[in-house]
Amino acid sequence: MHYTSTYQSVLGKILLACDDTGLTGLWFEGQKYYANGLNPEHEEKEHPIFKEVKQWLNLYFSGKEPDFMPPIHMIGTSFGIEVWNILLDIPYGTTTTYGEIASTVAQKRGLPGMSAQAVGSAVGHNRISIIIPCHRVVGKNGSLTGYAGGIDKKLRLLMMEGIDTASLFVPLKGTAL
Repeated sequence: MHYTSTYQSVLGKILLACDDTGLTGLWFEGQKYYANGLNPEHEEKEHPIFKEVKQWLNLYFSGKEPDFMPPIHMIGTSFGIEVWNILLDIPYGTTTTYGEIASTVAQKRGLPGMSAQAVGSAVGHNRISIIIPCHRVVGKNGSLTGYAGGIDKKLRLLMMEGIDTASLFVPLKGTAL
């Protein structure tokens, strides 16, 4: 069975989804791919997993780095899950680029290279926003690209983590990752 709950953050309302294994979704209301993958047959219920997730979010939105990980259940393609696991390794208060993640994937697979755009698509389809920190991924040269929740929220999340955002910028349309 799948369950949903809502969380009111300082950046707006968030929809949470879980199954009995872990959190399966965390989306800002109105974001791109909102509720993507949510089982149409779900029940709104305060499942025990949501208690842990909301505790994590309370810490995070109070400006503290959470010292635990709530149970998560990544559902997606094998490539997407591979990329999302790499996102989990990005330390709080730091950023990485799509290109660096592409290099990591290529190295793990024994390939000479990997498309940063393919990585960008997987990052953009991350269903567990914030906890799987896709907001910590920037384009080359620090461009703020590719956040399904919106660039404004990405910028605010980075600022909450103490990242110096003065060197980050929003690129013109058509600029490569």
